[in-house]
Amino acid sequence: MLQSERNFARRIDLTSLQLFVAVCELGSIGRAAEREFIAASAISKRLSDLEATLNTPLLYRHARGVDLTPAGESLLHHARSVLYSLEKMQGELSEYADGVRGHVRVHANISAIVQFLPEDLGVFTRAHEAIKVDLEEHLSSEVLRAVQEGAADLGICNVAEGTSGLQSLPYRRDRLALIVPAGHALSGESAVDFIASLDDDHVGLHTNSSIYLAMHQAATDAGRAIRLRIHVTGLDAMCRMIDNGLGVGVMPQRAFDLLRAGVGSRLVSVALNDAWAEREIRLVARDFSTLPVAARTLVNHLHASAEPAERLAA
Repeated sequence: MLQSERNFARRIDLTSLQLFVAVCELGSIGRAAEREFIAASAISKRLSDLEATLNTPLLYRHARGVDLTPAGESLLHHARSVLYSLEKMQGELSEYADGVRGHVRVHANISAIVQFLPEDLGVFTRAHEAIKVDLEEHLSSEVLRAVQEGAADLGICNVAEGTSGLQSLPYRRDRLALIVPAGHALSGESAVDFIASLDDDHVGLHTNSSIYLAMHQAATDAGRAIRLRIHVTGLDAMCRMIDNGLGVGVMPQRAFDLLRAGVGSRLVSVALNDAWAEREIRLVARDFSTLPVAARTLVNHLHASAEPAERLAA
């Protein structure tokens, strides 16, 4: 860190940042003073000192309250990030005080969570009881953003080629299948092209999910449109909707095999011939080499699940 950067960091008061955020959120120094149990004059003085330190006005003050200047909007973004990081630091250090020696934040897409992570994380936590793993489900695009912004240590999702600023390693492969009711015109086929399903209504996941985006691109390439009748947030919900006659759907074959107990023989999976139906789920981090020891231990465990040829190619 340069000397000028060090001096700047020393001049910034965390309490002043907290009060600045409170004023911005409430739109008034008076209301912020009431919430923070501090005199309005004390907040006003701290804000003036902060503006003097930064050598730029942060707020437009008027009779009804305050508005942010462009510099204030920028500071609010950075102040929230700094305060959030401090909260996370406090939370993670408190885990060590309680005897937990590691804490890994993982964001993963639904395909990884339904098909592979329950078993893999179960084995890991039994072998490393001192490491706490926090797992959240998100769309693949949101997983990548969380890793880029530092909200997650590790991401597990389908990764588009050329994802900038991130490193990735192989984890698992899956294959998408078309799910139809037993007795459907396509139910007797061993495999079909996706476009064969476009005459049917579809039950689909979120329009930003990797599965839906691949389906949409395939339909567009064929000059067709998907007749999307309903959106669902989970694969089990998709099965139930298809089982009740609301359309057909696309999901990973292994996920269907795990979920089909609830629908018995009333639903059938048909393999998709399309190249995009063969997918790779990857582990994603900003830099694997700089992850904490606990996170690297989890990465090594999950990466070991990849096929040997994929591990060698990584």
